[in-house]
Amino acid sequence: VQLQASGGGLVQAGGFLRLSCAASGSIFGINVMNWYRRAPGKQRELVAGITRSGNTNYADSVKGRFTISRDNAKNTVYLQMNNLKPEDTAVYYCNLRIRSDDYWGQGTEVTVSS
Repeated sequence: VQLQASGGGLVQAGGFLRLSCAASGSIFGINVMNWYRRAPGKQRELVAGITRSGNTNYADSVKGRFTISRDNAKNTVYLQMNNLKPEDTAVYYCNLRIRSDDYWGQGTEVTVSS
């Protein structure tokens, strides 16, 4: 399984970005697709997750601003990030969890200037 993330960049506070992550390979059965991030000097944190059936969960810090979605036919997960804040600056990683196995994308950098 391989994950390819894209969509990061530099944006001003209040702006928006959309991240995408396409998974390829042998993907069968129940799975969850997630976005994590690691800010400079901080531990990695879960930003949002979505099950194959569409159930979602979000970190409190992004609720109301970020929206996770997925296209099962394309094995792709998206993260729409609105009203970005400087504290959202981080490297964002997509994650695919199939049962107890984790697969990771290469990370895409998001920088929000004040």
